[in-house]
Parts: sequence; C-alpha cells; structure tokens
Amino acid sequence: MPQNAAIRPHLAPVIELKSQTRADKADNRDNSDYFVTMAERSEHREQTPDEQSAGEHSLSKQSLIGATEARGLEALISRAARAGKGPAPVERWNPEFCGDLDMEIKADGTWFYLGTPIGRMPLVQLFSSVLRKDADGKTYLVTPVERVGIRVVDAPFIAVEMNVSGSGKDQVVTFRTNVGDVVAAGPGHALRFVDEDETGGLKPYVLVRGRLEALVARPVMYELVEHGEEIDIGGKAMFAIRSGGEVYPIMPVENLKRLSA
Repeated sequence: MPQNAAIRPHLAPVIELKSQTRADKADNRDNSDYFVTMAERSEHREQTPDEQSAGEHSLSKQSLIGATEARGLEALISRAARAGKGPAPVERWNPEFCGDLDMEIKADGTWFYLGTPIGRMPLVQLFSSVLRKDADGKTYLVTPVERVGIRVVDAPFIAVEMNVSGSGKDQVVTFRTNVGDVVAAGPGHALRFVDEDETGGLKPYVLVRGRLEALVARPVMYELVEHGEEIDIGGKAMFAIRSGGEVYPIMPVENLKRLSA
C-alpha cells in the first residue's frame, strides 16, 4: 500500500463536511462568492475622513452586545469594515472589552447567532473580517470602539480547497477558506499537524492571519498528503510537506511505515 494512502485515515479531521468531491464537496458555493460586493450594506465608494469619523462616532453610541439580531450586527460592523476591502485592521484597534456575544462558530465552520445558523454568506464574510484571536486564547469581534467575545469550537475557518504549484523546494501549497481567504502556506502562514486523541489521527491547520487558523477539511487533507515526502529534519526522517520554502513535518517516517504495514 502506498505510504500516502495509508496515512489518510489517520489524518482525517474530526469534522464531517456535507460534501461530495474535494473542493466541491468541502464547499458547494461558487468560487466567485467571495467577491460579492455586498451592495445591501455598502455604497461602492471610498469614505471621506469626515464620513469615517462620523461612522466611528455612531459606533460609539451603539453596542454589538445590544444588537438583538444578525442584521443589527451587520449594520454596526459594516461601518468598521467596508465592503470589498478585505479584513479590517483589527490588530491596530484596542477598544475596551464589552462582554460576550451569543455567537458561535461550530467545528464544521457554520456560524450561529442567538442559536440560529447564519445562512447568508456575505454576512458571515463580514463578521469574519473583524475577527481577532488574542494572546488570552479567546476570539473576538473587534471594531474601533468595541471588542466582544464569541465562541469557537475548533478553528474559525475551514480550508475547503487547495492548489499546488511548483515542485521540490519550489513547491507552494495555496488554500482557499470557506469565507474566501486565499493563503499560501509558508512564512507567516504555517501549516501544523495536531494529534487527535479521540481518533489516534492528526488534524492539519494553516495560519490565515494573526492567530486565526483554518482547519483543513477532510477532502482537502487527502489531497494534501499526496504531496508529502520523506525529508530529513534535524537528523530524523520525517514525512513532511514543503511549501513556500518551508518544511512542515507530519509524522516520523517510522510511524508512517507502521501504518503502511
């Protein structure tokens, strides 16, 4: 049995996505969904400094905690993260903590607010643009004037598609997340593999931004390990993945051989 095939059941993430084939199975949305302009919540023009100041002043009079439905949250956050501009500069914002919000990201990447799934992808993308995970290990929605805690069961994002270019030391593995982030594994975007005690396997993660990671979905994980190879790391033979000039160990080759036996 090929080593890469033998490792598959031992690397499978705990999550089960409702999917059918690799990228399509892991994410049944059209790839262009990320480029939705969200006209429902934003005019397609740059804000003037006065408008930005007015927006922040307006935010200061309202509260994320006080918003009782998803559309209310959408209106508040949209004034901090403008449509089509990508993630907000949350790392530069240091507002006061204002309490916890009844919002949760489940292990399969589904967002819930007040116990109800958020079905609108543009709205999920908006919320994800103001996510930040702090050194305390907690995840927050952050605006210039407010920081509120949310719950994350596993990782805030799911890597639902991947592409491999180049080979050997020039190989680059690029991932697309369920909210549309595109990340090339390498410096600043590390891959890591975590032991899963319940299954005896491993779960792969890729760093998206800040401390926020994406769990690599099962169909994508199967594709990922097909590009693994035996590499000497610190004098020890490891089964590993190359990307962006970096080497990411999965497991010792001796362990892989035992799985292949």
